[in-house]
Amino acid sequence: MDLKNKTVWITGASSGIGRALVLECARRGAKIVLSARNVTDLKAVQAEAGLTAADSLVIPLDLKKYSAFDKEVQKVLKKFGFVDLLINNGGISQRALAHETQLAVYEELMAVNYFGNIALTLAVLPSMRARKSGAIAVISSVAGKLGTPLRSGYSASKFALDGFYEALRAENYRENIQVTMVFPGFVNTRVSFNARKSDGKKQGVMDGAQAKGISAAECARQTMEAIVRKKNDVYISGAREKFAVFMHRFFPNLFVKIIRKAKVT
Repeated sequence: MDLKNKTVWITGASSGIGRALVLECARRGAKIVLSARNVTDLKAVQAEAGLTAADSLVIPLDLKKYSAFDKEVQKVLKKFGFVDLLINNGGISQRALAHETQLAVYEELMAVNYFGNIALTLAVLPSMRARKSGAIAVISSVAGKLGTPLRSGYSASKFALDGFYEALRAENYRENIQVTMVFPGFVNTRVSFNARKSDGKKQGVMDGAQAKGISAAECARQTMEAIVRKKNDVYISGAREKFAVFMHRFFPNLFVKIIRKAKVT
């Protein structure tokens, strides 16, 4: 896939990996739809990427309010005609023990990370199927392949995405729609600042492991390489997280013992 003049829609585009994806896609010559809640931040990223009103569109989007995404999709189709690539990046994390976490926190995690995610995909999908062309990428997490302490709800929401998109990939193979699942490890962004505590409030501090993670720019670069090469799954992380995935898959009993004592913040 050559991204030049292709229409790419990126959620969570105002900061972190989403911002880096906008910069990377702009560098590759794409037309970009930027979505997140904060319009001011989106316009700042739009300007930083050197995008104009001709080759980009800011669409405010709150993933918790996922019942009316069809209207936003129609705005994008009216301007650009179609969406070549949808990158579902928006989401929130968690830093709380399961037995201390209020149910409302789990509901918010699922609303943003799962229902908001798939709702936008389902709103864009008919136009892709009609053209028999398109690609969907999902920024999941290594925590979407293995459960870790303090992230029970976060992991659950990411596990759910994996099941949904594996099925969607199989269903739309004959429609020429590619689905790429991206599983980052620790990335140096503000995700831990915004992670929900047991009462739903933001954690407000940077995790040590997060601070030592790979850069958002490197994560975006590897993500786009995986997408253009039409990979089904890609793990983007340091050696520590890749080792955890390996142990979880091939030595599950040993992994269970290791994860009990692992430092995950």
